[in-house]
Amino acid sequence: MLASGDWFRSDDNTARTRLLMAGALAGSLLLLITSMVFSWPVATGGAGGAMTAEEQREAAFEAPTGSCLTWTPPNGDDIRITDCAGSHLFEVTSTVDISAEHPENAPAPDTAAWQKIAEDKCTPGATTYLGGVLDPFGKYTVNALKPNDAQWADGDRKLRCGLQTAAPSGTLVPSTGTAARADQSNVHEPGTCLALEGQKIGDPINCSEPHAFEIVGAADLGPAFPGDYPTEDQQTESAVELCAQVANAYTGGVDLAAKKLTLYSDTLKPESWAAGSRKVDCKVGAKLPSGDGLAPITNSVRATPPPVSSTPVPSSAPVPSTPGG
Repeated sequence: MLASGDWFRSDDNTARTRLLMAGALAGSLLLLITSMVFSWPVATGGAGGAMTAEEQREAAFEAPTGSCLTWTPPNGDDIRITDCAGSHLFEVTSTVDISAEHPENAPAPDTAAWQKIAEDKCTPGATTYLGGVLDPFGKYTVNALKPNDAQWADGDRKLRCGLQTAAPSGTLVPSTGTAARADQSNVHEPGTCLALEGQKIGDPINCSEPHAFEIVGAADLGPAFPGDYPTEDQQTESAVELCAQVANAYTGGVDLAAKKLTLYSDTLKPESWAAGSRKVDCKVGAKLPSGDGLAPITNSVRATPPPVSSTPVPSSAPVPSTPGG
């Protein structure tokens, strides 16, 4: 059985930086690439209509709004356009030319300046792309692919703005389906286990390894609160019942208390509620004997755990330059 006093309101998802640039400094939350080149060549079909790897890269850098891109770590030589219905790492929301503010002889911006440029230039387009609302604590992070120093010196001033999903460390998490029609609630697939790094919540990890939480499902707070934003206390009170039902279905009726496990839930910020997010993670963890932190747990809380469905993709390796870059 679960008591409401056992609930912990976790804010581990709310401290993520919402806009990070390709080429950012090592150690930042999201290091997508160390150098991204834009020459925007026009791709042509190869022999028999099939595109070569080089032509696929060219097409990726010319991808229009609504396109999804993917690549394979560690070097991303196979960057390409892919169907948004399948797994992808980047969804294009707009192309922005900043030549008016940065003419031919202007010096290349530093990292901090790039972040400001991308925030100013990419966030409005991403918000429009998402139907007019962007959850700043939600599933998607605004990002931009920028020209490297050589192409900047050559006069390239284009940004390819887009959306990604990222784990707490900033490594990329593959997405499926278009963000334009997606729920922005920052929830995980049931069966996802999150690492415990000290007392910080880490990236998705195999449940057979020591971890902080196992996601057992999500609670939809919308039906309980059809009107204005509910307080965090109201959300938690509602989630007590909803997550208990979710956990019972997920585990097949396992007595969590008997296993010294506790059911936890997240809460939503006002900005997330205003953006239409209504779902929160329901997750199982264990308290330290002192009661003032989390203890690592191992293996799934159900007999046949599913595979981890959202494996982060290392994001520190460079994506290839366009041919000739």
